Amino acid sequence: MTSKIPGADEFTSRPLPREELLRQISPTLRLHRIDDGHGDRVDALTYEVVRHRLWAITQEMGETLRRMSGSHVVTESNDFNFSICDELGEQVQVGAYNVGLIGSMDLAVVWTLRHRSDNPGIAEGDMFLCNDPWIGGGLHQNDAAVLAPIFHEGRLFGWTTAIAHQVDLGGPRPGSFSPSAQDVFGEAVPTPPLKVVRDGVLQRDVADAWVRRSRLPHLVGLDLRAKVAANKNAGEQILRLIAKYGADTVKGVMRRMMDDAERRLRAKLAALPDGTWSAVGYQEQSRTGDRGLHPIKVAMTKEADRLVFDFRGTAGQTGIINCPYPGLRAGIVFTLLPLLAGDIPWAAGGLMRCFEIVTDEDTLTNASFPAAVGKGPFGPAWGSGNLVAEVLAKMLDAEPAHRDDVQSICNGTTDLCVVSGVDVRGGGSKGFVSPIFDVMAGGYGAQVHHDGVDTGGRLIIPSARAPDVEMTEYLYPLVALWRREQTDSGGPGRQRGGMSGSVCYVQHPDQKGTMSLVVSGTGKVANQNVGLAGGYPGNSQLDLVVRGIGVPQLVRATTIPADLGELGGTTEVLPCEGESDLGPGDALYLHWQAGGGYGDPLLRPAERVRDDVRQVRVSVDAARDVYGVVLGEDGEVRGDATEERRERLRRRRAAGAGLPAAALAPIGTRPDLDEVRRLDDNLAVRESPDGGTVVCVHCGYAVGPLAGGAFFAALARRDAAPTEAGPHIWHDPSVYVDAEVVFRQLLCPGCLTAVNSRVVPVDHPLPVDLYAP
Repeated sequence: MTSKIPGADEFTSRPLPREELLRQISPTLRLHRIDDGHGDRVDALTYEVVRHRLWAITQEMGETLRRMSGSHVVTESNDFNFSICDELGEQVQVGAYNVGLIGSMDLAVVWTLRHRSDNPGIAEGDMFLCNDPWIGGGLHQNDAAVLAPIFHEGRLFGWTTAIAHQVDLGGPRPGSFSPSAQDVFGEAVPTPPLKVVRDGVLQRDVADAWVRRSRLPHLVGLDLRAKVAANKNAGEQILRLIAKYGADTVKGVMRRMMDDAERRLRAKLAALPDGTWSAVGYQEQSRTGDRGLHPIKVAMTKEADRLVFDFRGTAGQTGIINCPYPGLRAGIVFTLLPLLAGDIPWAAGGLMRCFEIVTDEDTLTNASFPAAVGKGPFGPAWGSGNLVAEVLAKMLDAEPAHRDDVQSICNGTTDLCVVSGVDVRGGGSKGFVSPIFDVMAGGYGAQVHHDGVDTGGRLIIPSARAPDVEMTEYLYPLVALWRREQTDSGGPGRQRGGMSGSVCYVQHPDQKGTMSLVVSGTGKVANQNVGLAGGYPGNSQLDLVVRGIGVPQLVRATTIPADLGELGGTTEVLPCEGESDLGPGDALYLHWQAGGGYGDPLLRPAERVRDDVRQVRVSVDAARDVYGVVLGEDGEVRGDATEERRERLRRRRAAGAGLPAAALAPIGTRPDLDEVRRLDDNLAVRESPDGGTVVCVHCGYAVGPLAGGAFFAALARRDAAPTEAGPHIWHDPSVYVDAEVVFRQLLCPGCLTAVNSRVVPVDHPLPVDLYAP
């Protein structure tokens, strides 16, 4: 590990109590403040009108940025966001774009208040530019924010913020992502808040220094001006709102919005069962050449109306798979808001009061400077968010009134592939850098009563879009052979996970030379898109280059290739973290992640599996081998053969778990559900004075005592080859990592129903879930 840099702690940001923050702000900066009860005195009609206007202002900020930006990251994929904050940075209203980008925006404002209020000062007409992940605002250096104070009658009334991913901000590799970086000095440079606008005028020296670092200065400069314009427009509209209703009234509404969001979330938490739920996930290959699996651990404790997320035990910072504290906090926020606060207005400042974080220093999820953090958003931050989604789902599953809110993990993470080179089409010569954003079309996780949404987008980016293929071909010298949904990609389960897709690109026929590729993709071995309640994970992520494909695939093609086998050539498997190239006779294939399943796939009604096969969501082979459904030549279910096949698959599980197949209990001898308290789709608690016994709801088998989570050790355990999880799982983990990887199932010892199913290293621990009696 690189030694820490003296003085680096000055550039870290943490939440502070309001009174403590006030003591650290220069007394020369006058603040607009109101008493705590003012918001409750605003009449209901005024409150709703002002609240909805603030929401509309954030939406208009999005339109302003999209219309001015020349970057397809913004215009095509909506990888940006906004917020309106009070005078101390608490977020009153956030946009429905990339939620991760506002998960730490308040921390950036807090740092600016602490370190810029005295020198160079914070004044009317100023704006600050920041891309420092340790300070907040973004999850890695490519996330660049502009923070704009709003003044009314000489007092700081609030802030607006605009942030977007920048395609390139320098560093050794195009796109500013370096899989071989040793530390942050091998990536794009992080920049603490700089005054980029002074008294309403863009500072040319700062703007020039900003774009000078980029291989695409015109795009970066245009995005900078677009964010300045979005903030300026929002600030003017908020001042008009103040002119109509008064500063105290508008501030009262802002304060009440946050207080109402906090009250509603606390009321929801108070109605949920107390307990502690745990989860462990893995990041693969910390950098180019690494072959390790690096665990992230979380234990979420819910007590009364508060959550505590404890990440102690997570692996130490290493390679490029790190994020600072603001990234960890963002990972919690972008998961908690859609899953637990989907029916609550997103006044994020109030919602974030309902949880606290416990974490070790110098870890993957709380990395110290100068760790490399380029992969922060789609590595440890997203990985942490997946684990938070898992523990939230287990908590919600144990409360009947909230089982409709349960969702398996959605698409796991992104599949980063940056293509760069020189576009010579039409006789020109123009450099380009293009992340492949088709991967935005991820599959959503299955729910208790519904299948996941196929290629539905991103949970953390509610407004995410996959770009129009024709726009990609127009902007870059690429031609798409196909972009399609992938059969069998959705995680198998009683409810199936939403499918993901794949895309295959080749160079434009007029293009000459070789393009560079930078790739990064977790979830190629230990799936990030896990299922719940025995549901299987979604597909393994897979990136390939096919070398020397047939010329007819490029010129005079009359049909779309059905699969990779029709391309010819030889296949190169791309690593989790690394670089490659794309020549004129090559094809780039990306298959991103789908959603996890919910419940044991052997419990899925056979007719629904038949329909999946008809709709090309599930193959005939997977229907037979994973779901245990046998179809005839006419495509209809063969009832007796299906019953026999499912019985055989259960007996196979019994043999793998070391249980006698003769003892297999029949499905359907379930306990009276009125006399038990459900934990999830398969397990329930029969209450007793000693804390209760966990039983299988399918066969009534008494698994073990609830107290201390001891029943997990009493479940049958089966380790099998990863491909047992389905044809969508990568067959050879040794291509990527040295660890032995298995498909592990925890099963009811009575009927062999799957209770927990995932692809993990052999030393993966048992769950440590402690349900309160």
